[in-house]
Amino acid sequence: MQKTLIIIKPDAFDRRLVGKIVSRFEAKGLQLLAMKLAAISEETAKKHYAEHEAKPFFDGLVRFITGGPVVLMVWGGGSAIAAARRLMGRTNAAEAEPGTIRGDWGLSGQFNLVHGSDSPESAEREIDLFFSPEELVELPHSDSKWFESPS
Repeated sequence: MQKTLIIIKPDAFDRRLVGKIVSRFEAKGLQLLAMKLAAISEETAKKHYAEHEAKPFFDGLVRFITGGPVVLMVWGGGSAIAAARRLMGRTNAAEAEPGTIRGDWGLSGQFNLVHGSDSPESAEREIDLFFSPEELVELPHSDSKWFESPS
């Protein structure tokens, strides 16, 4: 099962979109493996966004993600990363397609509601940054047969 980290960012939390966003991932058929409400420390935010450290927007990213509560989640399933990224829409919410999380509720490149891992390698690194292995619950759902390809 492929895993991906999804973060519901402070703007979405403040706008009370958590339930609506979670329901999109559930309806897609992804399996929720872990979830928690958190405040991300500056130190952890810098680790999370380390690949952007030399870029001019790095400090703004860190300030934004540490500026309020977030919901951290791990979702799993076949092609979970690609499926989650399609659900989220383009990074710049003003350019995101209608029907996506960012396309339906966002208007900004900076305040874009959600973060999702962009590769299996980043998913592994990001999940390990926010969750211990014991926090992941991998139990089959009764409806999983409808979301998996037959062998």
